[in-house]
Amino acid sequence: MRKTLLSLALVAASSFAVQAQALTTGDIAFTSFNADDDGWAMVTFSDIAANTTVYFSDNEWNGSAFVDSNEHALVWNTGAAAITAGSVVVFTEIDASPNVINASVGTLALAGVGGSNLGLSKDNETFYAFLGTSGIAPTTFLTAISTNADANPQHVTSAGLTFGTNAIALVPDADFGEYTGARSGLTTLAAYKSMVHDNANWNDVGSGEFTGATLDNTAFTVAVPEPETYALMLAGLGLVGFMARRRKA
Repeated sequence: MRKTLLSLALVAASSFAVQAQALTTGDIAFTSFNADDDGWAMVTFSDIAANTTVYFSDNEWNGSAFVDSNEHALVWNTGAAAITAGSVVVFTEIDASPNVINASVGTLALAGVGGSNLGLSKDNETFYAFLGTSGIAPTTFLTAISTNADANPQHVTSAGLTFGTNAIALVPDADFGEYTGARSGLTTLAAYKSMVHDNANWNDVGSGEFTGATLDNTAFTVAVPEPETYALMLAGLGLVGFMARRRKA
């Protein structure tokens, strides 16, 4: 009986499945930052459609333009398959000779505009993820991570972002920081957002040597309701359908 209820619930749930929607502010979040390896990791809280383009830049935004001609920009194509909500993608941009630029999912590359300073800094740095155009003109800032938040919060607020909501502030001189809070057990992916953007849930260690450190790529998952919960959901849907038919009659 339990298996039957679960099967019916899964069928019902699949009938309400939706296509991946365009990303918007807060749909992705940083979960790791490594200034020594110039690497980072991110979680997506919503499905990302195939071949979505996301830009990254450490060029500070003043509300209308990027202000430093020497800072660089990157472009990420998410790949031929949709990325499932809860997935964590790891990015590497080792500023060395030769440069190593890649992503664990999709393709990461230099955007072809901006300056030649390819490294990420442990201080006075704000790193954005955003939607935009090929000329690196942002249309939607998705999130940001900053190592100078106490001194220059305007670099985040000017992008329409808020620390603790859709941006994270590391301590100054932060070679490495990583989210260490829960990645399972909550009932919705959205419930993780406030946790990921809470400094109390980060191993924010400041200056040190973290070259070669492995970034956590553990996916975020939601708790699966018991079959009885699905049964109640189906009963509720059935009641709604019955009332609709009754009103129509």
